Amino acid sequence: MADVEQRPNARAAMRLHELANSLGVAAAVQAAAQLGIADSLGEQPVPVADLARAVGADEGVLHRLMRALAHHGVFRDAGQHRYAHTELSRLLRTDAPGSRRDMVLLAGMPWAWEVWPRLGDAVRTGKAVFPAIYGKDQFRYLSEDAPDAAAVFNRAMTNGSVITGRAVADTLDVADVRTVADIGGGHGLVLRHLLERHQRLSGVLMDLPSVVAGAEAALRPGGGLAGRCRIVGGDCRAEVPFVADLYLLKHVLHMWDDDQAAAALSAIARSAPSGARVVVVEQLVDASPEPGIAAVIDLLMLLNMGGKERTRDDFAALFERCGLRPAGVTATPSMVHLIEAVVR
Repeated sequence: MADVEQRPNARAAMRLHELANSLGVAAAVQAAAQLGIADSLGEQPVPVADLARAVGADEGVLHRLMRALAHHGVFRDAGQHRYAHTELSRLLRTDAPGSRRDMVLLAGMPWAWEVWPRLGDAVRTGKAVFPAIYGKDQFRYLSEDAPDAAAVFNRAMTNGSVITGRAVADTLDVADVRTVADIGGGHGLVLRHLLERHQRLSGVLMDLPSVVAGAEAALRPGGGLAGRCRIVGGDCRAEVPFVADLYLLKHVLHMWDDDQAAAALSAIARSAPSGARVVVVEQLVDASPEPGIAAVIDLLMLLNMGGKERTRDDFAALFERCGLRPAGVTATPSMVHLIEAVVR
């Protein structure tokens, strides 16, 4: 009886084996994105031989890659060494609405294969490992040493905002707002959505100078929304040099630990008028529709930048620390929530 109890459950053992080797699945998806396989598939199944010629790959090995991907729902095995699109593979097309190709490429950047094996170190120390590997934080590395990777990063963030940006614009209450400031707003896609929907709104886009240099054309001088938009380059952790009724921080605070996140919120609190709203747009670990993804991204934030995904209580404590009054949480039609506070 003891021998039976000590014998590992076969299903559990296989599941653990699958998890331990899931880096292979990630690599396969990234290879498909790198090769541009999805762009070479049309509406009908394509023979592997034709696909190999189109992407410049070895036919036999490409078949093995496609077989592995098909097992995970990325492409469909149509028989006779032919493959077709699935809902997942279509998102790898460069021309797909809400394309996730750049997100996949970003997830497979060389630093990912450097930082993930050092997760044990990060858990022991509570610190990011990226600076120890590259000698500087991730954003300095991108801007100073890896312009091609920086371009992929910026495209991935912008494409991700296609989905979440519309969800925010659909959900955010701006009835009493005259000026909305998008802090760490990247190229300003969310702000553009808001200004296009609400003709009475004016806006401010703030991010690092190198980022806002690529702001949406509609927001820049000469663009259709330029008359209602001001673009400011700077670090929101040091200063937020303008006044607004609503300050929006979408996927910003999770990049930082509590001290750096508090610096940004405190900078807003110093410049904002009493009663101004602060709306943080992020995943909530304790309320995400995809908690498994939120939990993994939480670890990635730690590895790269020392940041974290947070719970409702985490945000409430952070707001109180910075002189902000928590004012509720609102779900959106996407993975993110609107976590709101009011300047005291």
